[in-house]
Amino acid sequence: MGKKTTWFKGIFPALVTPFTPDDKLDEAAYRALIRYVLPHVNGVVPCGTTGEFSSLSFAEKQRAIAICLDEVAGRVPVVAGTGCPSTLETVALTRWAKDAGATAALVVAPYYLKPQFNETYEHFKAVDEVGLPLILYNIPQCMGTHLQWWTAEGMALDLPNVVGIKDSSGDMPFFMALLEKLWGQVGIFCGHDEIAGATMLAGGDGAILASANLIPDLWQEVYQAAQRGDLDFVRERHRQMQILIRIIARKGSPQAVKEGLRMIGLPMSDTRHPMMPGDAFEREDYEDMRTQLENLGKVPKQRRVFPLNGGVEAQYAATAETPAKLGDLTMRVGEGFAGPPVSEIAHVDLLLGKVDGPVGRALQRALGEERPGHEVQIICERPRTLLVPTVTVRTKAQKEMVYAEAAAGVKLAIEHSLAQGFLPEAGLGDLCMIANVFVHPAAAIKRRVRINNYKAMRGAIRKAVEGRPTLAELINEKESARHPFRYAP
Repeated sequence: MGKKTTWFKGIFPALVTPFTPDDKLDEAAYRALIRYVLPHVNGVVPCGTTGEFSSLSFAEKQRAIAICLDEVAGRVPVVAGTGCPSTLETVALTRWAKDAGATAALVVAPYYLKPQFNETYEHFKAVDEVGLPLILYNIPQCMGTHLQWWTAEGMALDLPNVVGIKDSSGDMPFFMALLEKLWGQVGIFCGHDEIAGATMLAGGDGAILASANLIPDLWQEVYQAAQRGDLDFVRERHRQMQILIRIIARKGSPQAVKEGLRMIGLPMSDTRHPMMPGDAFEREDYEDMRTQLENLGKVPKQRRVFPLNGGVEAQYAATAETPAKLGDLTMRVGEGFAGPPVSEIAHVDLLLGKVDGPVGRALQRALGEERPGHEVQIICERPRTLLVPTVTVRTKAQKEMVYAEAAAGVKLAIEHSLAQGFLPEAGLGDLCMIANVFVHPAAAIKRRVRINNYKAMRGAIRKAVEGRPTLAELINEKESARHPFRYAP
């Protein structure tokens, strides 16, 4: 007889864990996050991978679960992450979660020592005896071993309290095997954001996702569409979200999610060490994520006044880092970096300022100077923008890459910045820009040169307008500063 429950279905965010400046659990921020997701989800998961469970003490896990249970107050199921490296500690935390009132426990297989099948089975058997509904958790990226379908089948069907399985492997053939062996017997959930829509259309019961912290409403739309068999909606919505969820899934999801939450206006800390801001989640990822959240309507537009022509107003997608008042624009600097691949990376150093100021004078002087191999080119008139190649242009192919492809990317970034309000239409006559553009001599993929220069220029414009990085940002990330090509401790 199947053990499938009626409650284990839909969208469950794998909640991040916020910390205070003195590295304690930030209860206020945690409660605010839960209130943000709660109207859109079918359940929540505290102390999962995205919740940095491996960096929490036993007491901190208890506290996080307790806060979550109190804030949820029975409105949706609470699946407590109780996995630990040892069986003894996992059993103890699972027993505590049961007594605290958790709906179920999400239990990862023992990690680090890579136990074999019999050892893994005995581990889950001991946890099963606690009597709390269990959800098996397969995440080979962190466990070091990948459950086989026969392993999952044996534990899911033999252990009386196992009601579901969460597969975060991203391995679609494995997920399809789970559907073949376990469908209708236990709940089958996807934990890999990039394939979640496909798994729900294939018959999965839902998803436990890091990105559901940020876009729980959009994921609920995907789930509902999958339930009614609306392939076109799932396909289109997933396509719209794909860049955002790819960044989260592949770039240190706890830090990525936390930075995204700050962008949409929720107070949030960085991750605990060993994870650091600006390392696994890089600065170019920050700019990409911000753009995707803007495209999805998650960064609210606010009124900002640009100090041009006595004050030019624009609606601007402002994050927590955006100053309430934009400072003097006589001369600003911005920098952007984007890749991959290595030969097609883009790096833009930008000067933005008033046409009657030092930037405007430098632009005019550059136009009157001979620069063999570094010929400058006006690529836009509003605002007037000068492209300056960083690397000496020696061949016809390099010339095309710089003055056609990279220039096209830079112009697209300007158009995007105008559309999004980062450059005010009414003030363009007073502004000019000088973009120092790097194109690698070995670059060959035209499309990537164009796209990467678009991303780099887009970030450089934002940073120049907003005065970023701020001193606080630089200090916060000084320990994780890396050269993009070479790092030697």
